[in-house]
Amino acid sequence: MPNPISQGKARYAEFRSALYDCDAANLSAQLKQLCSADCAARLSHPLGDVVGPGDLFAVGYAPLLKAIPDLERRDYIMVGGHQHEELWIGCGGYYTGVFENAWLGIPATGQLVTMRYIEFFRIEGDRIVELKLLWDIPELMMQANAWPMAPSLGVDFHVPGPATQDGIVSGVSDEETSAKSLALVEAMVDGLSRYAEGGAAAMQLENYWHPKMNWYGPAGIGSNRRISGFRKYHQIPFLKAMPNRSGGKDNSWDCYFADGDYVVFCGWPAMKATVSGDGWMGIAPANQELHFASLDIWRCENGLLRENWVLIDLLDVWNQLGVDVLERMQELVK
Repeated sequence: MPNPISQGKARYAEFRSALYDCDAANLSAQLKQLCSADCAARLSHPLGDVVGPGDLFAVGYAPLLKAIPDLERRDYIMVGGHQHEELWIGCGGYYTGVFENAWLGIPATGQLVTMRYIEFFRIEGDRIVELKLLWDIPELMMQANAWPMAPSLGVDFHVPGPATQDGIVSGVSDEETSAKSLALVEAMVDGLSRYAEGGAAAMQLENYWHPKMNWYGPAGIGSNRRISGFRKYHQIPFLKAMPNRSGGKDNSWDCYFADGDYVVFCGWPAMKATVSGDGWMGIAPANQELHFASLDIWRCENGLLRENWVLIDLLDVWNQLGVDVLERMQELVK
C-alpha cells in the first residue's frame, strides 16, 4: 500500500522540478496543475497573503522572474511528515540567478545573486492546498548594497546545506530515529523556557547542542558557530530586548515534525514578545509587542543538534514597529 508521506514527497518533487528549470511562459499553468484552485499562500512581507495559483504567480513569482529571468530554485533540504493529521512538506534552499531588473525597489546588480528560503507545503490528495513561503529578502538587499538598517551581529554569507549532504529525504525514515530527533528538539525548546528562572545558563544548551554547532540565521541577524557564538551574537541580545518572549508547541504551530535526523517547524506566527530592552537589531525599547513569523530546520547528529537553519520575516518585524524598510532603502539607493 502506498505511503502517504512518500506520495506527498513525490507530488512536491513536481513543484521542485517546475521551479528548478523555471520557465516563465509555463510556470503559471504548472502552478494551476500542482495547486488547488483555492490554495492559501502566505508570503514574506511585503508580498502578503494570496489565494489561488493565479495570484501566487502574479504576486510572488512573476515579479521575481522579471527581476531574475534565469531564476533557479535549489533545495538542499526536503522532508515530510504529519501534524494535526495533515501532511506537510518542509524544505530549505535558495533561489539564484542574475539580478537584471529591480524587484521591490531593490536595485539590480547585473550579477549572480542568492536568496535563501524556508518553505512549507500542505498536501491533500494530489494537490498543494497551503503554502508558507518565507524568503530572505534582506539577503538580496545586502548583495545589492541596499540594506538600510543596522548591520548583523553575526556573519552574513551564503548559507550552506547540510554537512552530511543528505537533506533530500525522498523515502520514509525510520520511525525510531524520527522520534528521537523530535524528542531532542522538544527537550531543547523546553529548556529555552527556563530563561526566566536563571538566565541563559538555566537553558543548559550544552545538553542539546553539539560543541561545533552552526546556527544559520536570517540576513540582518547573521549566522554563528558554537554555543558561545549563538549566545553572543543572537540569543543574549534577543532576550535582553525581549525577556518576555513566549511560544509553544500548541495548535498555533502550523507544522512541527521529524523526518529521520531532521526536525522542522513552521509557525506563522511562532512567538510573541514585547520590546522592553535594548540590544537587538538597534531597535529602541518602545514596549511594543511583536509577533514573529519564524521557520526552523534542525539536523541531529549522535544525539545532539549540529545545524539549525532559521528564517524570521524581519521586514515584517520592522513593519510592526512602524518602519518601512523598503521605503527607507530608497533614500539609500537614489
